[in-house]
Formats: sequence, structure tokens, C-alpha cells
Amino acid sequence: MKDYAFLQRKYVVNSYVNRGLTLVAGDGVHLRDPAGIAYLDLMSNYGANIFGYGHPTLTSRLESQIRTLTTLHGSFANDQRAEAAQRLVGRCGGGLAQAFFSNSGTEANEAALKFAVLATGRKRFIACRNGYHGKTLGALSATDGPKFRSAFEPLLWDFAFIPFNDLEALEAALQAETAAFLVEPIQGEGGIILPDPGYLAKAAELCRSRGALLILDEVQTGLGRTGRFLASQSENLIYDLATLGKGLGGGIPAAATLVTPAIADRIPRSSHTSTFGGNPLAAAGILATLDLLNESLLSHVREMGAYFLERLRSIRSELLVCVRGQGLMIGLEVAAMRDEILKGLQKERVLAIPASDNVVRFLPPFVIEKPHLDEAADKIEKVLSSLPRN
Repeated sequence: MKDYAFLQRKYVVNSYVNRGLTLVAGDGVHLRDPAGIAYLDLMSNYGANIFGYGHPTLTSRLESQIRTLTTLHGSFANDQRAEAAQRLVGRCGGGLAQAFFSNSGTEANEAALKFAVLATGRKRFIACRNGYHGKTLGALSATDGPKFRSAFEPLLWDFAFIPFNDLEALEAALQAETAAFLVEPIQGEGGIILPDPGYLAKAAELCRSRGALLILDEVQTGLGRTGRFLASQSENLIYDLATLGKGLGGGIPAAATLVTPAIADRIPRSSHTSTFGGNPLAAAGILATLDLLNESLLSHVREMGAYFLERLRSIRSELLVCVRGQGLMIGLEVAAMRDEILKGLQKERVLAIPASDNVVRFLPPFVIEKPHLDEAADKIEKVLSSLPRN
């Protein structure tokens, strides 16, 4: 049997953490190694495979489209792309009227920044401490943290950083030249940090009063992750811009930047395009995703999220500081040994991912059931109890 770990280390640029595990197949909520050993997936590829692996509705739709047409430049109309845009705009609501398609969340945020400049004529932005919006140079300008930024500074855009969930800081930072405030409804990479109720609606009011736009980064929180189609829909917002990615194509690379008619009218032809953005195969994935994300599944996400939170909060360990989250976006904050916990879970064949410096992050597929979560909670408790106490 080939040593795929060796081949990857030799031929793929080494910019990722090495988890020491080769995975070659998936089914349902499990990933499998070359020997067929199953690992319970509580990360869904950093939130991308929201329906797990091999979902029949998604697979059938993609198989049909791959035999028909996979890519087509945006200068031509296409049935899949047109329908995906129409239905996505309808599901988002809140005054959003048109979608620009790209391939990843960072690209969606790049587009949003450029569209904000075109719409306002301003070039200054505000973002939050511990926020994460991607690693391409424009989006990286909005991402906080020296581990992402320091090698590439000075960056392209002028950003002021303020504390998350701090309306007074936002009001003080808004200036006449501010184009937009870019914010996540829940900070994901920052540690699953939830704001106070009403924060986004009040932020929108403040921005509007100063002629600035609000860009909601729903790349991780959107597409049902919190039990709503968009996390921000809990506040009944009138939107300016929203960005989507990760689960939008059900695991196929797809992203979107959604804008109001007023902003769309300020975007000239050729000012921003994407060769593969909105390709028919990705659009077929979007349509399958929209079909699957019905109220029944969203209710299941809310139910499973509440159940998992309850199970995790019942664990007693000196290492456990708190558990927080919404829907199936959950963080377990620990006092120490975060990476050892992740490694211990992997040895127990449970896959989770890090956030911030001290948070174990869980982003399970939406098709997960209570027995899976019971298994996960039992193994989390086992790993925590096995680690040395100070």
C-alpha cells in the first residue's frame, strides 16, 4: 500500500498542521482511513460537508450535472446558475437582491470589500478583534491575529479593529471615510464567541446613520449551522451585504456575496469576476443544499445542538472552563492542553478542530443523531479524565 502521508508531505506545500492521519472515504457522519477504520466526524471539513458524506440527494444532483455541463463562463446564462441565484436570494431575504458567485469564503469577502468601495467611494473599514475572514490579501487585512498577518504586513486595506460585541467601540470607530463594518454573527475561529442579542441590528443602525455599510460574514455561521438559514436572521435585519461559503455547495467549492439593488447598481461590468464562480456543477450543489435545508432539517440542527450542549455541560473536569454555542456550532473552552485533547479524541476516533488558543471546536454534519453525540460526549469525558491535572 502506498504511503500517502509521505507522498503528501513530499509533494504538497507544507502549510497545514499535520494531523498524522490519512482519510480516503466517507459515509454518513464517518470518515474512513485506508484500512476502513471509521472516525466520527465532528468537524465536517471545517463546516463544508454539512450533509456528511454520500448523501443521496446531493450525490444524485451532482452526478446528473457532471454528465451535462460542469463549467461555463459567467458571460453566458445557465439554468443551474440562474436558478441557484434566484433561490438563494429568496432564502436570504432581508432586502438582498443579487448574488455574486465565487469559490470560497475568503473570495466572497474579497468581493464584499470591493463592492463596498464601489458603493460608497470610501476605502476605510472596521473589523473585530479575534475575527477571521480569510487569508487572501484583502480578506487577510480584515482578519485579526499576528499568526495570520505578521509575515505579510503592511496589508492592502485600511482596517480599524475593535472589540467584538462592543457598540460603543463601533460608534467611536465609525468615521466619515468608513466604507463598511465587517463582522461575523458568531466568531468561529475566534473561539465560538456569541454576541448579546440585538448586537447586529444595533450595529446596522449605527452604520446606516454614518453612511457606512454592514457586511455580515456568514461563511461559517450560515447555511443552517446555527439552526437558522442565516445566523443573523434571528434579528430581522435589513441587509447591505452578506457572504456565504463552506457548506453552500454541500461540499463542492462554492461561495456567494449577496448585495442589495443599490449596491448591485454600483458594480460596473468587469470590475470583479471569477472564472469558476457559479459554475453549473457548483450551482447544482447549491440547489441540492437549498432543497435539503428545509425547516425539518433546521429543527433537527437546533435539537441536536441543544442536546449536545447539555451533554457537554454535564461533564465534570478541572480542564473544562465552559461550553458555548448555537445549533451545531459549539466550542469547548479548556484551561490548558487543548491540542492534547484534540489528539486524544483522534486516538478515540473522534475528529474535532481547534479555535482560538484554548477552544475545541465542533462543527458536526447536520445529519448527526443522538447516539453519535452520546458516543462523542463519552469519549470527550474519557479524554479529559485521562489527562494529568495540575
